[in-house]
Amino acid sequence: MTHDTSAIIHGAQDGDAGIPGSLARALGDVAAERAAQDARFGMQELPDGTGGADAADRSAAARDETDAADRAGTLTWRHILAEEVLEAFAETDPGRLRAELVQVAAVAVKWVQALDRRP
Repeated sequence: MTHDTSAIIHGAQDGDAGIPGSLARALGDVAAERAAQDARFGMQELPDGTGGADAADRSAAARDETDAADRAGTLTWRHILAEEVLEAFAETDPGRLRAELVQVAAVAVKWVQALDRRP
């Protein structure tokens, strides 16, 4: 995913998903959860645990499932998030893994915003 950050900064795409302040609220909730995780678990230095043929196969299968659901008109947030997570699980290069994890976080936040738009 690539985005024109200048458009985001200047408000053309503010990320609020139709509800003013929606992005700030969702990100604030994420920040609060991160603080709670640090309070509970402290600093964690763990291996990534990503990569491998099995992870690559699962990533490809998730991409195929997402594409098929999109074509069939049955696409869900679960499809999109699962595809992003499995792409991250398949990645071993730290820079590309970071980019995939940012996409995971962005999709999760967008899903939260979609929930917040519901009555």
